[in-house]
Amino acid sequence: MTAPDFLTTAQGRKIAYHRTEGTGPGVVFLGGFKSDMEGTKAVHLEAWARRTGRAFLRFDYSGHGQSSEAFTDGAIGDWAADAMAAIGELTEGPQVLVGSSMGGWISLLCARAMPEKVAGLVTVAAAPDFTEDSMWAGFDDSQRDALFEKGEVALPSEYGEPYVITRRLIEEGRDNLVLRSPLSLPFPVRFLQGTADEDVEMSVALRLLEHAEGPDMRLTLVDGADHRFSEPDCLALIEASVEEVISRAARG
Repeated sequence: MTAPDFLTTAQGRKIAYHRTEGTGPGVVFLGGFKSDMEGTKAVHLEAWARRTGRAFLRFDYSGHGQSSEAFTDGAIGDWAADAMAAIGELTEGPQVLVGSSMGGWISLLCARAMPEKVAGLVTVAAAPDFTEDSMWAGFDDSQRDALFEKGEVALPSEYGEPYVITRRLIEEGRDNLVLRSPLSLPFPVRFLQGTADEDVEMSVALRLLEHAEGPDMRLTLVDGADHRFSEPDCLALIEASVEEVISRAARG
């Protein structure tokens, strides 16, 4: 595994990244909650970019993967700021953002904050506002009490160690919600969602499609696909969706 390069943000966080040189618009992969840039989808897209000569960037948010800081010190706004710093300083011109799960939410925040840097968007099992609509809404009284009294609560995870959810993650997430106010996506957008996803329900994808406003948005449901969305057919669909967005963005 090649050692990453590092970008130091204005906040002093050190963001690990791998950048592939190539033609524009470049593609930027934004990973999920507690995920990292060594995941199947990120690495697959990097291989596609090298094969096609496309510029590509993958990186770790602070508290994730090889970047600095503790995971429990971070929140959605911090990770969105990391993404915006990486996009702003490590890419040239508008980019096609590929956001997986939480990365889908962060890609929407980037699109809202820096629309001039976004040529198009592909989301995979996007999880906008999940800290509020999934975590907080799903907590029982004892979990909510623990969050306020201890500042954190541990949630079981099928991906390994329990997720430690902090009070700051929940409260700060409310400052970054995207489904409560107008959401303009004035570029080609492809939302991808598996029907067997146990982490993000299909209703979230439908809500996002109905809520967002844009001239070229499509939602594709893949029967039987789970949250990982990493089977060969799913990876091929992500690749095809990115190529379609690039092509349609080029038409203006």
